[in-house]
Amino acid sequence: MSAKLPYARRALGAFVTAAAVSVPAAQAGEVEVLHWWTSGGEAEAVGTLRDLLESEGHTWKDFAVAGGAGDSAMTVLKSRAMSGNPPAAAQINGPEIQEWGELGLLANLDAVAEEGNWDELLPGVVADMMQHDGHYVAVPVNVHRVNWLWANPEVLADAGVEMPTTWDEMFSAGEALREAGYVPLAHGGQPWQDATIFESVVLSLGGADFYRDAFVELDEDSLKSDTMIESLSTFKRLRGLMDEGMPGRDWNLATGMVINGQAAMQIMGDWAKGEFTAADMQAGSDYLCAAVPGTEDAFTFNIDSFAMFKLDDEAAQQAQQTMARLVLEPEFQQTFNQIKGSIPPRTDLDMSAFDSCAQQSMADFQSSREASTLVPSFAHRMAMRSDVQGAFFDIITNYFNDESMSAEQAAERLAQAASLAF
Repeated sequence: MSAKLPYARRALGAFVTAAAVSVPAAQAGEVEVLHWWTSGGEAEAVGTLRDLLESEGHTWKDFAVAGGAGDSAMTVLKSRAMSGNPPAAAQINGPEIQEWGELGLLANLDAVAEEGNWDELLPGVVADMMQHDGHYVAVPVNVHRVNWLWANPEVLADAGVEMPTTWDEMFSAGEALREAGYVPLAHGGQPWQDATIFESVVLSLGGADFYRDAFVELDEDSLKSDTMIESLSTFKRLRGLMDEGMPGRDWNLATGMVINGQAAMQIMGDWAKGEFTAADMQAGSDYLCAAVPGTEDAFTFNIDSFAMFKLDDEAAQQAQQTMARLVLEPEFQQTFNQIKGSIPPRTDLDMSAFDSCAQQSMADFQSSREASTLVPSFAHRMAMRSDVQGAFFDIITNYFNDESMSAEQAAERLAQAASLAF
């Protein structure tokens, strides 16, 4: 993490550091929880944690802010923090945990972690993200695989096509699906959804090492390379498989298009599986899952987590500690992740009750760890600072929707944006 904070973060730091000493305590036993899980499957999943917390005598104050990638939630969180009134717990992911840790507002969870043996339960890549300056400040809720392709098998069969395993097959299937009257690829035209597809294309054409060079190391040569230009070109071709109603569409509405047979496929993280589950559909029969073409041997991860903010009231602190403990206990991990569509961050749990897609996801997570093809999702706050991510989002979305911008121009702009990060 760079020692030089962007101006916005320095300004935020000045406000919240001054306000930290006067943060009002929550009511005894109450945890106000900021999150962005508002779709049907997501809301049901987070409700399991609320029920467990309340069964232990504490109060859950829900603070849900709609928006699939959490941008709106983070805006609200910054406003609350600047006013000296952050929630007790907030859904904060990836490098942003470190950014908030640098501001000195996150509570120490080491006692809970030691009692729960988190160091042994969690893979290193997960545990490291939950810590700041050697101390646990957040607890992981799940691990999502982002590079999934979902499909409606009845639609594919009606068009006479199979699940594509290459981009050539994808575009060929798209033609047949169009002729059969279906939308080949459901999509929501929002920046984070554009980036979700784009990062999978880059992983498929460049591989895990190239992906890390481009999106973690922010290597300018990689960002303006021929591989990146090819990735951008392939990404833009996918727009031709989408419908005209995609601008501004929420991700779960795009998933609904696959569920109801209007569209054949969707590229989306496995939170989409929560929507299939909520619709009482069965993996492998009612819907299909496969890695995005060309990414079968890699795993793009998004780790949802709750960071705890410092509070003065002892009863409120106890409620926080209880929530952190409950998140990693088997009862919550099993129930939540089966509903949410994700897999547990702890790898010692029995996966036999999970569906075939989740079992495949866990197997691929383990094999990717061993093969060093486990990569953090830049579209979902795992790979880079929020200011750099925002710049990348703007470039990718503008390129995707601007016919006059070439792949070469977009690659050059990505490299320029990366150069400003150091």
